[in-house]
Amino acid sequence: MNTNFIKACKGEEVSHTPIWIMRQAGRYLPDYHKVRGKVTFLELCKTPELAAEVTLQPVDILGVDAAILFSDILVVLDAMGMPLEFREKQGPVLPAPIRSKADVDKLIVPDPIEKLGYVMDTIYLLRRELADKVPLIGFCGAPFTLATYMVEGGSSKNFFQTKKMMYSEPELYGAMLDKVTECTISYLQAQVEAGAQALQVFDSWAGALAPCDFAEFALPYVKKIMTALKPAGVPLIYFANNGSTLMNLSKTCGADVQGLDWRVNLTDAIKVFGPDISIQGNLDPCALLLPEDKLEKRIAGILEEGKAARGHIFNLGHGILPETPPEKAKFVVDTVHRLSAR
Repeated sequence: MNTNFIKACKGEEVSHTPIWIMRQAGRYLPDYHKVRGKVTFLELCKTPELAAEVTLQPVDILGVDAAILFSDILVVLDAMGMPLEFREKQGPVLPAPIRSKADVDKLIVPDPIEKLGYVMDTIYLLRRELADKVPLIGFCGAPFTLATYMVEGGSSKNFFQTKKMMYSEPELYGAMLDKVTECTISYLQAQVEAGAQALQVFDSWAGALAPCDFAEFALPYVKKIMTALKPAGVPLIYFANNGSTLMNLSKTCGADVQGLDWRVNLTDAIKVFGPDISIQGNLDPCALLLPEDKLEKRIAGILEEGKAARGHIFNLGHGILPETPPEKAKFVVDTVHRLSAR
């Protein structure tokens, strides 16, 4: 097995800088559309054979150094009893958002095998298929990010309802986050028991918070997750999107690896995170549209900066865009491998 990804997470010597791509199993691949055309998005997530198939596609097509489980961060909310829909051209919708203590009381903290067993079945299938290939990354959404969907009822531009609850009803917000955190911990533990070899916590909307609010309303719950999962012995990655102003705080969460978006200079980030944390990132997804010579130069610059870190995993600064030509994604993977070969 190619273990460069796991080694980089731990700060160990690698034969080349490993690379995987957020949303690498997704809409930019024609092979994905062939599978997705048969089912709804949620059906795809809940059908282990199909979810495993699309998880494996970028491993075989691009040659990435890790697979990431195909699922969605919001399946946890579905398991907690919140109705969840994915609407074309609108994205996720939760038609009964949290507004009161009664709404929070209705939320269950489910047995992950009972309510999310399809995820574990997907992991079982993947570990068998990936046995001689690359490691498998499991994941979840961070509690604050999940909370925004729970309160807003979907995506939001300013998270007004979420922040209103944080500021005016902090006890209600805290009760909701406590349940989400408890559910997330048991869900990730089940993923590891099923065979996940690393875990990433996606805090997609962390950058919407002022540092003081991040410290109070988001970070403590991430710390609980990291503390609970440490004994599992797998690398833990925290990705705070648009989080350049939060680095001094996020470094304290307990993650082995900090994922970075493209808005931060890697050299500056490495100085903040220090010698005990590996980094992951951070090519702008739109940079894949550059001519190949300019794209190679951009990749080389990131690789050079990454040498100063304890360990460096190359990635995009966020998910690959659906409009990206697959051959450009393949070019990035091949170029990272070629330029970083030891």
